[in-house]
Amino acid sequence: MESVRAVLIDIDGVLTVSWRPLPGAVEALREIRAAGLGVALVTNTTSRTRASIAETLSEAGFAVDAEDVLTAPAVTAAHLAEHFPGARCALLNSGDIEEDLAGVTLVDEGPDVVVVGGAGPEFGYAELNRAFGHLQRGARLVAMHRNLYWRTDEGLQLDTGAFLLGLEKAARVEAEVTGKPSPAFFEAALARLGVGADRALMVGDDIESDVLAAQRAGITGVLVRTGKYLPETLEKASGTPDHVLDSFAGLPALLNLAQ
Repeated sequence: MESVRAVLIDIDGVLTVSWRPLPGAVEALREIRAAGLGVALVTNTTSRTRASIAETLSEAGFAVDAEDVLTAPAVTAAHLAEHFPGARCALLNSGDIEEDLAGVTLVDEGPDVVVVGGAGPEFGYAELNRAFGHLQRGARLVAMHRNLYWRTDEGLQLDTGAFLLGLEKAARVEAEVTGKPSPAFFEAALARLGVGADRALMVGDDIESDVLAAQRAGITGVLVRTGKYLPETLEKASGTPDHVLDSFAGLPALLNLAQ
């Protein structure tokens, strides 16, 4: 695959699970960097800032810094600045991500936009009902992603998509999604790397949001059988991945990176 000049990599379920490296992932990323390929870690993770993610990965042995990380919150901030300049935003999210939402005006009452991030203990009845009330009063709905679940060391855990669908149905609105699988998210990653879609490859454990979404954007897709991967989701997927690997550790061989 000599035409590939940059690799987009999901983090959770691909490089790590519960922020612990998957076997061979540290070494594989080292080989990819040594070959001179551009790297962007593209994640829908909404519980940590870019700096926090980079620090955690670096401590785990990955050679990355904050500039390598593109998060759904960072892309969301850019989306809000472009499409809702000056808007008052109510944030429903698990984790502190305000650093990556620079320029966004966050309020508790009377928002113009309800921004939904990653699910967690904060997604209780009172919080969801409050968001429902804002939407009934005319607030727009922006979601950082609509992932149904993610994998931790305790197994699969419910994520935003399970709650977002209820909000959309109840309020009779449709969320604008800013993270994966949004085309704008992949465009932002390609722009940061300075490559065209035909020169990039995306590695993910989510067949729809990571791999097929990237392929629809013209990027070569690679599905890994780690993280949230389930055989039945691949069988029922809306398309076929360009490549399927047992894990990220197999990527250097797919790319023909001789050491």
